[in-house]
Parts: sequence; C-alpha cells; structure tokens
Amino acid sequence: MTAHYRDSAVSRRSVLRGAAGLAGAAGLAATAGPAAAQGARRRNGPPRNTVAVLGAGIGGLTAAHELAERGFQVTVFDRKELGGKSRTIPLPGTGGGGRAPLPGEHGARGFTSFYHHVHDTMRRIPLPGTRNTVHDNLVPFSVNDPRYPRAGNLPDGFPLMFGFYFDPRQALTPDGLQRILVEVFLKNNLIPLPEAIHMAGRVVTYLTSSEERRFGQWEHVSWWDFVDAGTRSAQFQALAATGLTRALVAAKEYVASTRTMGNMMEGFFIALLQELTGGPKVYEVLNGPTNEAWLDPWITLLRDMGVEFRPGHALDGFEVAGDQLAGARIRMPDGTTRLHSADWYVCAVPTDRARRLWSPEIRGLDPDLARMDELTLDWMTGLQMFVSEKLELGAGYNIYLDAPWRLTSYSQRAFWEVDYAAKYGDGTVLDGLTIDIADWDTPGILFGKTAKHCTREEIYQETWAQLTAALNDDGRVQLKDGIVRDWLLDPGISWQDGRNHNDEPLLVNTIGSWAARPNAYTKIPNLFLAADYVRTNFDLATMEGANEAGRAAVNALLDAAGSTAQRATLFTRDSIPAFEPLRQMDAARYRAGQPNLFDLG
Repeated sequence: MTAHYRDSAVSRRSVLRGAAGLAGAAGLAATAGPAAAQGARRRNGPPRNTVAVLGAGIGGLTAAHELAERGFQVTVFDRKELGGKSRTIPLPGTGGGGRAPLPGEHGARGFTSFYHHVHDTMRRIPLPGTRNTVHDNLVPFSVNDPRYPRAGNLPDGFPLMFGFYFDPRQALTPDGLQRILVEVFLKNNLIPLPEAIHMAGRVVTYLTSSEERRFGQWEHVSWWDFVDAGTRSAQFQALAATGLTRALVAAKEYVASTRTMGNMMEGFFIALLQELTGGPKVYEVLNGPTNEAWLDPWITLLRDMGVEFRPGHALDGFEVAGDQLAGARIRMPDGTTRLHSADWYVCAVPTDRARRLWSPEIRGLDPDLARMDELTLDWMTGLQMFVSEKLELGAGYNIYLDAPWRLTSYSQRAFWEVDYAAKYGDGTVLDGLTIDIADWDTPGILFGKTAKHCTREEIYQETWAQLTAALNDDGRVQLKDGIVRDWLLDPGISWQDGRNHNDEPLLVNTIGSWAARPNAYTKIPNLFLAADYVRTNFDLATMEGANEAGRAAVNALLDAAGSTAQRATLFTRDSIPAFEPLRQMDAARYRAGQPNLFDLG
C-alpha cells in the first residue's frame, strides 16, 4: 500500500512523518490553542479562503479537517446532527438518575485493517486529557471472531476461515491458493467438492485479473453471474453469493458489480494473510458509542481549529453566476432561507439529495452530473434492542446467513469498556444489541411481508423471530424472551401511505455504475464533491470511501486555488505482489481479446 501526494508516491511512514511536520510548522490546533490557530489563518491563509462544506457526514468532516489544517475558513452545514449516518442516535426520554439516554447506533460501526484513510484521520484526533488518539479507541478482533449462526439446526460456520489455519506462503501461487480455498470451503461440509473447486477457481481468476479487465469486463458482470450461482446449490448461493454481497455490503448479488465485490474480497483476503503472519487483526470496532469514541473528539478538534458548524441548516440549492456558484441557499431552523456565499463549495450530501440539487442550470454547466440519476440506492439501516442482561453471543458479532432480511448483529458490551447500567438509561439495561437489516425487499418468516411493508412494531417482531430462528434452533436459548427493555428503529424510517420510506438510503455499486459516478472535481470551477458516490480508489459506500472522497475534494480545491500547501494523503488499495506478473500477463491477454488464464467458466 502506498500513499500519494498529487502524482508522487512515498512510503506511508514518510507520509505520516511529513504530515506531523506540516502540522507543527503550520501551528495547528494539535500543537497550539484555538486563538493561535485562528490567528495563523488570518495572517497566512490563502487569499480566497472561505469554504462552505455542505453535509457533515464522514466526507464533509474529512474535507473540513484537511482544509482547516491548510488555513481555510470553513463553515459546515447539515440538515440534521453532525456525523451523518455514522452518528449515535440517543433514544429520547430514556436517561434517568443522571444517566445518558440509551445509545442507538446505525450499525456495528465496523472497520477493517485496510481502512487506511480513516485510520490516518483517527490518528490525528487527540483524546482530551490523554496522550491517546481516537485510533486507540478501536478494538481489534480476529477474522475467526465473527460467527455465522444458521437456522434449521445447521452448524454455525465461519465462511472466511471455518476455523481452518494454513501457511500464508502457500497462498502466494494460484495452485497453492486454490488448494487452500478448496479445503476452507469444504470445512464442515458446507458445500460439495465440485462447488468448492469452482469457487476457488473464481477467486483466483479475479485476483489475477488486471485493472484493465476489472474495469473493462468485471465492472459489467454481476457477482451472481461471475460465480455462476444460478446453477449451484442453495448452500453455495447462501455462502458465496448472497452472504458476501447482502450481509457484508448491502448489495444485491444479482446486480452488484463483480469489480466492487472482487476488490472487497481481495482486501479481506490480504488482511487475512497479514493477520496470520503477525500483522493487525482484520476487524475493528469502536470501544463505545460512535459520538463518544470518535465524533465528539473530532468535532472538538475542528472547532478548536476554527471550523464553524451549523447543524439543523439544510442545503436547498445553489445560486449560479456565470460559470460559477454564487451562493448556497440554506434553510434555517426557523424555516426561512438565506443565501450563504463563499469562495469555494464542497458538496458532501448523500446521493439522493445531491442529484436533487443539480438544477437545469447546474446540469448545463456540468452535464456529467446528470449521470448520477442512473445510480442505485438501497436500504441498510438499523434496529437497536436494549436488554436487561449481558448478551453472550459468541465474540459479539454475528451474521445470519439464513435470515431473509440478511441480518447482522453486534453486542455492544462485547466491545465497549463501560458499566452500561450506571451510564445509560434507567439503570435496568445491561447491554445493547445493534442489528442491521440489509434486505428490505424479501418477505419475512413471521408476517410474510417485506420490511418495507411492515409497521414499526412488525419490523421489531419479525427481526426478533429471525434472530431467534438462528440462535435458539438447536435446543440452546441464546436470546431469551422478555429481556428487551426498549428498542429503537432508525428514525430515518417513516411510515407513509401503507409502506415505509427511508430518509437515508445507501448507494450500492451496481453493474456498470462506475461510469455514472462523478469525480471529486466538477466543471464548475468552485464546486467540489466529497461523498461516497465520488469515484475513489476504495470504491465502496463506506466511511473509508467517504473519507477518501473528502481528501480528493480538498486536493482538487487546492489545485483550483493554485495553493502550494501539501496535498491530503491518498492511499492506494493493497494487492498481492506475488500475483503481479500474472496481472501483467492478464493485461496483455485482455488487450488481445483473450480470457483470464484461470477463467475456465
């Protein structure tokens, strides 16, 4: 993995050392007080230095951070609270006796060891009163720790490893990797031998594919078709097709781009090899609510650096003068609208809201933005259960492959260093279970309805039924009736006209969608984009993708401003060096119209 400033590649250690030196030289808030930081900006900031960041999710906060470090005056607007979909959502009215309200989380807030951009940002956010940073609030756990409870009394499994260990050096040749994968897939008799051989071959095919083939061929093939799931067993479909796409990244296997799914598979596989050779563990989660463990210290740091925040201020549109933006129309908390003018505008609102902002005038200035209408959104949102006993659900993270709604769950106390009853609620809640619902379009097992057509109460009951079908099916009762003291469905879900609506849908990378996604820069000279729909190297709607997009927007802004400031660090995806000769060979084969050497169908 390398990090890039503009077009030059340097080692990550040099990058971080250089970033630290830059921070010291600039007199930033990390080494000086707020007044000193603001004074340095007034004296040394660029001549056109006012920036409106529109959207306070991870992309917007990242852009604000990088810009503030470089002397810009930044104002951040958001229609809701700061943090976007990553924020903690307190359950109103549940705090008693001086305790905080029960903390609802949108999802597990999971990270991986190949989230390089987010890690870099976290290392630069100090924890007040300590020598630690937010990065120290990450709790690592092994690739073997997630559990995959199966319904119908099937054995619980671990699809990435199945409890199977191997010599990582054997995975550095195609033949060795295929042998390992066949043994992994056969463990616990989860899929038959012919299907194990087939799937191992598809993995090797992708890992040895060149970037040209990944963009030119696999971008236009669904993951379902790539693994030929339609002719395979139900177990193969659940594990190799549906499990990877829906449970892990909320994509539907019939339409998810093989390039995106394959890149994620490659990232996980490399992270696994690194863990097995003594490197960092594959997974990480925060050791407390996202606001407490990450967002609050981050926002405090940015305020100390002079960033101004305007939560509850919604972006309604832009005013155009000539070929540039002249202002952003901001809807105030009282319902009135005011025009906010700045030198530069960084739009960091999500896909569905961004494309509503592209008026005919803006689309005329940059016709490429109209292609965002082709992007696909889906639902992956959370349900939180607060329970009266500490949960013992494996190591804390579970993926329910047989649940029609493709559920995943995360037990908060398994990772949080907190006396839950003393800190949250009324003192009777001892743990929280965060559940993601990744499929809102498949009928459930209790009411026979999709989640989109269930009432809030029915969503709760159906989710409970699908959890217990997997956890309580073998005679053991891992999830007891009567322990739920309160629960919270993500408030972005609302019931209207006989069905649910989602105020915060998620971008999914469908077949061929790369062509419809914009770059961080636009043809409008003072407009830049910093959300997870932007083309990024990481290429998935995640906190990592949004962080990378924020950095790319800042670098584009610095280029437009003619700034001499050092560019924000951009990291590239990891790859397996031993496979590089095969990828180079594949590039020649692709240009000659030939299939990948290992693509035997």
